[in-house]
Amino acid sequence: MKSWNIKKIFKEAIVMMLAVFVAGNVISFLRKPSLPSDRLPNMQSRLIDGSVLSQDDVLKKPLIVHFWGTWCPTCKLEASNIQAVSKKYQVLSIAVNSGSDEQIKQYMNEKDLNFKVINDNEGKWKAAFSVEVFPTTFIYDSKGKLQFAEVGYTTTAGLLARMMAVK
Repeated sequence: MKSWNIKKIFKEAIVMMLAVFVAGNVISFLRKPSLPSDRLPNMQSRLIDGSVLSQDDVLKKPLIVHFWGTWCPTCKLEASNIQAVSKKYQVLSIAVNSGSDEQIKQYMNEKDLNFKVINDNEGKWKAAFSVEVFPTTFIYDSKGKLQFAEVGYTTTAGLLARMMAVK
């Protein structure tokens, strides 16, 4: 019978965390959307604050396009990560099936979030990006070329590391 000590327990914990990390990344890779193009679609749209986003606005620097919903438990956990990254990098979030602009604004205020949001109640953007699972995050470079796509929870550190790798 195995004798357990703190060193063995620590080693087992590290191995288990590594296995979960690898499995999570494999699952994320398998679930990521199959896009018709690796180019950013024309993102001209009205934001929930009433301003209009133009394609010129989003192609100036790298961009995170983040799909989420107010109804999504994982999205709620991840929202603070998106908020933190939005302070340093350009983030455009797309709220899917999340109610009216006013309902989304109220949700954002309650959670102390202030990143840019498009309300996608009709599913136009969800369809354009072939998104089926939430949250889903895309990272584009400053020329509008897709660099990363991820499905599921993303940490602040993971997002920041990916953004530092994008030009």
